[in-house]
Amino acid sequence: MREFLGSRRARLRPEDVGMTSYGRRRVPGLRREELAQLAGVSYAYYARLEQGYGETMSAEVLDSVARALRLSDEEHEHLVRLAQPERQSATPAAPPPQRLRPSVHHLLNALGVPAYVVSRRLDILGWNRLATAVLGDWGGLRPEERNVARLIFLSSETRERCAGPGRTAEEVAGVLRMNAGKSPGDPHLSSLIQELSHKSEDFRQLWARHEVICGSGGDVVRMRHPVVGEFDLVHEPMALPGGTPMRLVTYHAEPGSRSEEALRTLARWEREPLR
Repeated sequence: MREFLGSRRARLRPEDVGMTSYGRRRVPGLRREELAQLAGVSYAYYARLEQGYGETMSAEVLDSVARALRLSDEEHEHLVRLAQPERQSATPAAPPPQRLRPSVHHLLNALGVPAYVVSRRLDILGWNRLATAVLGDWGGLRPEERNVARLIFLSSETRERCAGPGRTAEEVAGVLRMNAGKSPGDPHLSSLIQELSHKSEDFRQLWARHEVICGSGGDVVRMRHPVVGEFDLVHEPMALPGGTPMRLVTYHAEPGSRSEEALRTLARWEREPLR
């Protein structure tokens, strides 16, 4: 909580919120007392929030802090989860499922676009053949390696498939941060974050920024492929119904575009690799 709120305060200058800046500042952004004033609460009350005592605070106070910090909807949701987390079972969470319903497999195979399913931990639980033609051969990986975050931050081959790997890495880290807020007691998610923090300097830097992203659709992703070169796909994730949080992730090209032709070429190449 302290690190998240501190990172959000650091984004705002007093003049950004109509306040006058006085004195020399050792750190960027709003001071705690300035944020408290802006949110209409006492300094001591706001300080308790940063210290992790948000469970005693009303929704109105959290809303006031969110407005003062100019939080996005995703950040506001994340703040509420950090302040008032759902009570966790004393029993550690079960490992994420490694098998999908047969109907979901049938759906993946029926889709004419690259598609795969991920867990909240971003484990890749299933995919179609066009997804591997575009994104890489996941079938040749060990099950524990089939994870979107691990591939983006630890696989040079995967990063080479992204023409803008930096932006993709930011989004993946932001989705993980959001999901960690939803499941703070998940030991499997925590172990993934610890592994990435240990092995990837890029991940450590992005994780320290405390950005949260819900992974909404409509973003254009530029891909790079050795057969067709660079092309653009539209990224569309959607939640799958069921007890365990899972998302179906699809990519499609704009109709009539060069990218659509590139996708058709890769579909033919996947069926009969070009020589």
